[in-house]
Amino acid sequence: MATDSASVVSLKTTDARTSFIDSLRSAITDEAFLKLTLSRYVGSDKTIKSVSIRPVLLKAGHKFSFVWRHQTNDITKNLSAEEALQSLTALIGTDFLDAHLFIPGETLQLECKADGSARLSRSEVAYEKPILGGNDREKNRIIKPTSTWLEALGITSSQGRPKEGMASKFKQIQKFSELLSDLLREAELDKSTKPLKIIDMGSGKGYLTFAVAELLKEKAHVTGIELRPELVELGNSTAQKTGLASHLTFKAGAISSTPNEAMDVLIALHACDTATDDALAQAVAAKASLIIVSPCCQKELRSQLKSPEVLAASLRHGIFQERQSEFVTDALRALLLEWAGYKTKVFEFISTEHTSKNLMITAIKHSAQKPEIAPSIRAFAQFYGISHQSLAKQLGFSLQSIS
Repeated sequence: MATDSASVVSLKTTDARTSFIDSLRSAITDEAFLKLTLSRYVGSDKTIKSVSIRPVLLKAGHKFSFVWRHQTNDITKNLSAEEALQSLTALIGTDFLDAHLFIPGETLQLECKADGSARLSRSEVAYEKPILGGNDREKNRIIKPTSTWLEALGITSSQGRPKEGMASKFKQIQKFSELLSDLLREAELDKSTKPLKIIDMGSGKGYLTFAVAELLKEKAHVTGIELRPELVELGNSTAQKTGLASHLTFKAGAISSTPNEAMDVLIALHACDTATDDALAQAVAAKASLIIVSPCCQKELRSQLKSPEVLAASLRHGIFQERQSEFVTDALRALLLEWAGYKTKVFEFISTEHTSKNLMITAIKHSAQKPEIAPSIRAFAQFYGISHQSLAKQLGFSLQSIS
């Protein structure tokens, strides 16, 4: 989001907050409200991280969708304009010390401090007014449907409409872009003064790789690693044709054999079985600030699993064995990332209506290694009979109990 000009005013908290709330009320009344994000939560519920609010058009009419982001899950509530304003007035400057309001051509940021002062800043930006549609689906697109790379990759038509069979993929692109924006803010990477180095391992056809490059533009250099050379060639040629080649590159190679290199953000979506572990290990070695993975085909631990006797009858069914293997694998990955100094979150990325491979693990670097949680990880592995696992091995973590 390019800034053309900005003004900053320091005021008493009450004055700055009143001015911000007045602007918010006007934006809602004049239908100029694009988006609002609330952060720096200081309320009583310690699981709350942030809230994002967007306008949506539902069967019941125009509403404001509140997405409450907690440590382990997200909760969505749709409110009327009056309810939304009442709720926000109570939250801004009290439970949440930071607020960003986006309106056409401008953003407003309210930053409150514990000493009673506040800063209200206004910036001119290029930001489009959302197009709202029906069917209970939000149409405020963070990635423009008319982006040339979407058409070049066969996702949308020249008019920006998803082609037959691509509506779900288009939905995934939008959802992932929104999620990445929020995670970059949470990891404070949006404040970086130099281009971010982002690596997408197992980039496939590059749908989400292109979305990242489009979203961040010159603020990042994005590299897609893909085993199939024909897809690497397609990605690079499309980047050239659509004007993204200056900050988007595709390289051929397997995740397991990719040379270790510096990175700020790792993305690895649907890397099969231990390929996810290979990607995670490289990110941890590089001390990446943000990790985003969506695992699949969790087969490695299935033969090792030894569940409690009480579960034996149930686990004679293959589907339950498979799901238990998925759970144990990804829970262990999340625990190992926490041991390595990351704050993790595991959730469903998108509805199973759009993809069955919807589990996502995100991790933000926030501390040095945490040896104090090692015993609980080993107890978890022992409970399920796990003696070895790929990520643990690559991190040099022994799953065996230490006497």
